[in-house]
Amino acid sequence: MTQHATIAGHVTYTPGDGAPLTIPKGPVELEPSKDSTTLSWTADNDAVGSAAIPKDQFNQYVRDGKIRLQDSR
Repeated sequence: MTQHATIAGHVTYTPGDGAPLTIPKGPVELEPSKDSTTLSWTADNDAVGSAAIPKDQFNQYVRDGKIRLQDSR
């Protein structure tokens, strides 16, 4: 089930063996799974991005207020 959230702080993901990349601040869609959460966004230049981050890392970002979940009401 897709959820919505806002990136409000410094949030990164690491593609493969590469260096960490920053997810831009603003709205994202979340697609949770058992071990990770996939975040999807559209950057200011209309570039579409998507990244899966481990569940523990995602939960830490939420606890730190860097990812703000939207009410599902």
